[in-house]
Amino acid sequence: MNETALITGASSGIGLEIARLFAASGKDLLLVARNSERLEDIRKDFEAKYKIRVSVLPLDLSLKESCDRIVSYIEKEKLQIVYLVNNAGFGDFGPFVERNYDKLDNMIALNISALSRLTHVIVGQMLKQGKGRILNVASIAALQPVPQMAVYAATKAYVLSFSQALSYELRKQKLSVTALLPGPTDTAFFERGEGLNSRMRSFSMSPQSVAKTAYRAMLKGRRRVTAGYRNKFLALLSKLFPVNSLLLSISNSIAEEDKNGL
Repeated sequence: MNETALITGASSGIGLEIARLFAASGKDLLLVARNSERLEDIRKDFEAKYKIRVSVLPLDLSLKESCDRIVSYIEKEKLQIVYLVNNAGFGDFGPFVERNYDKLDNMIALNISALSRLTHVIVGQMLKQGKGRILNVASIAALQPVPQMAVYAATKAYVLSFSQALSYELRKQKLSVTALLPGPTDTAFFERGEGLNSRMRSFSMSPQSVAKTAYRAMLKGRRRVTAGYRNKFLALLSKLFPVNSLLLSISNSIAEEDKNGL
């Protein structure tokens, strides 16, 4: 039975590039995303280029039954999931009270609930097989409250906290949990998150660069990794200066500039 990497949000961006790295290393893939046509194109391309098995499941992970369908598929196909990459997620931009709450609720379901549910199931399998590595995609926004992106930053703070706690719980097993903290990345986030524009994209990292950083850290079993020197500097500042009114004001001002395209 060949080792398989399960990757969510795998149809584009960081998820796709991490999938490409696993494929190049000869690992089989189970790719999950909403876009069925895109997944099928990736499956054909990867199987032809890398001579591996690629399984695809077009699912909306914000729905509870999606996790059950993944588990059923794994059991039916007798897949050995040795790598789990929880990459699926999205953000929204603007004052909390002006956002559509159904969209925010969907964000919480995807960024928090789906990630937790899938991790809970897959860790159980990994413990039985005696090995496994998990990568959870958080964000540099997890390190402090972010006005204009209040719910998104809060969901990513959960991912970071959850990942580090789980990593410690599993430290005596042959399992590792890595939290990835990317900053702005040139991905579909900019299309799905309303209000984000070219100003933020201008200092974003490429998904290929972020994926390489994440992939290496995951294989090394690191507990946490921040992608990019600029983001590492921001992470350091968050340690040195506690959250206060001045920092929140600065963060809000930057967000307002982004919203107005300045």
